[in-house]
Amino acid sequence: MAFDALHLSEGDTVIDIGCGNGLLTEEIARAMGPTGRVIGVDPSEDMRAPASARCAAFPTVEIEYGLADALPLRDGEADKAVAVQVLEYLSDIPSAIGEANRVLRAGGRFVAVDTGCNTLDWFSENEDRMRRVQVAWDHHYIEPRVAALWPRFARDAGFVAVEVEPFTFCDVTLRPDGLAFMLLHLMSRYAAENGHMSGHETKAWFDEQIDLARQGRFFFSLTYYRMSAIKA
Repeated sequence: MAFDALHLSEGDTVIDIGCGNGLLTEEIARAMGPTGRVIGVDPSEDMRAPASARCAAFPTVEIEYGLADALPLRDGEADKAVAVQVLEYLSDIPSAIGEANRVLRAGGRFVAVDTGCNTLDWFSENEDRMRRVQVAWDHHYIEPRVAALWPRFARDAGFVAVEVEPFTFCDVTLRPDGLAFMLLHLMSRYAAENGHMSGHETKAWFDEQIDLARQGRFFFSLTYYRMSAIKA
């Protein structure tokens, strides 16, 4: 979603804000080939180390320390900026969008992808327990309404051509490589480890979803939003 919207060109300088372990950084570098420059920025050394290892084969890649509202680039240095599942975890989204505007040249493109946190629809026969799993998971992000806030924040920062596009993942099978299966593990572990629910309860929810899938009764739907804008 994010990669396609960047519209990469030969020689671009691209900054991957909150690059994590470098998955998207690597894909951008591979597409760019020997030209251009890709800067992955993350505040966590635990993320930067694997990102550096992942991208070691690409001399165009730099992995740097930085915050979304304090990027290690000069004014107008980048052609493209991307932030995947970053804005939803920030307490000051306008500052991060403004910082992306600062480092982009005129006409540069900023692409962000964030979760529609309020769009999760996950079937369970125990509706109360399912609700408590979702409430527990809600603690792991700060702002669930990024897509709704994006148009005003982006325009206030000096962007034009502001767009928001939804992408819905809907599964009626629980695939081992699917989004639902990943979230099943993450959400159950998060709820238990952070004291929002007992391990017994989260295991019961996990096991129920496996059973529903075996019965052909599994249903999961979640929408992500791809947001983009151009620096005026």
